[in-house]
Amino acid sequence: MMELPARAAAAAITLFARFITAVRADWRGVEPVPRQRIYFANHVSHGDFILLWSVLPPNLRRQTRPVAGADYWLKSPIRRFIGRDVFNAVLIDRDRASRKDDPVAQMVEALDGGASLIVFPEGTRNETDAPLLPFKSGIYHLARARPEIDLVPVWIDNLNRVMPKGEFVPIPLICTVAFGAPMHVSDGEEKTDFLARAEQALRALSSDEEDNAESLAESRAENQEQRT
Repeated sequence: MMELPARAAAAAITLFARFITAVRADWRGVEPVPRQRIYFANHVSHGDFILLWSVLPPNLRRQTRPVAGADYWLKSPIRRFIGRDVFNAVLIDRDRASRKDDPVAQMVEALDGGASLIVFPEGTRNETDAPLLPFKSGIYHLARARPEIDLVPVWIDNLNRVMPKGEFVPIPLICTVAFGAPMHVSDGEEKTDFLARAEQALRALSSDEEDNAESLAESRAENQEQRT
């Protein structure tokens, strides 16, 4: 049970995130029903999981735990309070040399406890011009460990513009969190094939991919009209 200060902080963070971003949830391929899931999303900001978490209905929000880097969320008392007490995050040691716990085992333990998870397969924030960084293998091993649990792709759009790198004051912009159709690892599916399929499912939700698809459809329609 979340303590009163943590509940108050969670409510304040949710309201602030919605106020700054006017965030909108776009449930395209899945419904917000009370079902255990692994939400996997693109990663451009430390605020990604906060935005995703804030658009979930309250009953889903209460059972959903983000997976995040311990080095960032344990760096100061306020971050520790937000990461541990407010969001009950599964905190992963990203330093292989100092790591004592297996990250996949930590996530499986959280799933076995009944939680849904928010994960970022890129492993770190994408600060490049590429839509996505190559996926790490953790999501594949997690899918293999608990193949019955839905993996839901989630594209977070515009948050990198709300909080550009090096800025401390958010810029109010509308953000969208798009949820795609659930997927599962197939019997005998190789890691490379699964990661490619997961990446494509995520990319298909991005606004750039939508714009490209619409442009292509319009171009094909114009060509068809010219032929006729």
